[in-house]
Amino acid sequence: MKFEQAVRLGRYTTLGAGGEARAFAMPSTLAEVDEALAWARERELPIVTIGLGSNLLVADEGVEALVLKLSGELASAEIRGDLLAAGGGAPNAVCLHRARAAGLGAFEFACAIPGTAGGGVRMNAGAYGSDWSEILMRALVVDEQGSRWLTPDELGLSYRQSKLGQGHVVVRVEFRLERRDPDEIKAKVAELQARRKAAQPTNKRTFGSVFKNPDHELTAGLMLEACGLKGYRIGGAQISPRHANFIENADGARAADAIALMTEARRRAHEEYGVELEHEVQFVGPLVLPPLAS
Repeated sequence: MKFEQAVRLGRYTTLGAGGEARAFAMPSTLAEVDEALAWARERELPIVTIGLGSNLLVADEGVEALVLKLSGELASAEIRGDLLAAGGGAPNAVCLHRARAAGLGAFEFACAIPGTAGGGVRMNAGAYGSDWSEILMRALVVDEQGSRWLTPDELGLSYRQSKLGQGHVVVRVEFRLERRDPDEIKAKVAELQARRKAAQPTNKRTFGSVFKNPDHELTAGLMLEACGLKGYRIGGAQISPRHANFIENADGARAADAIALMTEARRRAHEEYGVELEHEVQFVGPLVLPPLAS
């Protein structure tokens, strides 16, 4: 397996921003993941897995870590009876295609999540009232202590989070799905995709939803829209004119621009509604949001 040095991560993220990884590798088997972890351990480097690069904001300074992007058999998916078995790096679109072709439903909501099976486990990804915890049977997770299969309870899945840290690599995922008519699945996917396209900036470079929805009558997007933030711009990044809970790369956006927008959004939401918005996007590298003024 090849270990590359000083790889720019912007080309591997959906936002298109971010600095270099100290090292980068694309393991395609469980043995190569073990090799990668041993390589990083010898050099005292942490591990970061990036999937399709969605839901990630990479620091402009880069990250002192070995960054992994799963490939090969770890990015494929197959059907086994009523089970969808996927590599951690398998794109959700591939998983959905396999499920639909086999007449297996309950994965339709994932058409709105441009990530991977393993990334969905890490953050309990969800959309349109469903999430990974409802369909996940178990996930094979690798870290310095070895590999083990974990159930949703053991993973600690809750709203947009799990107990997994950056040093954990989700290499395999098994979903328990339901028998449905392929035409019914196709129609549901078409409906959800149309809803997503109408509401979200699907033709722009973003990292997906910025903030988790708060415990409030307003969603994060509606709250930020009410604060007058649609189209608000700092540097090369702007809050989407279509959906205020998305940040677009308008023109050469830097991670610092996105952080500045997030800071202003949190300030306004706290000032207007007394709500402390929590970011859904995962930070990679030395990134932090400043605390809100009391």
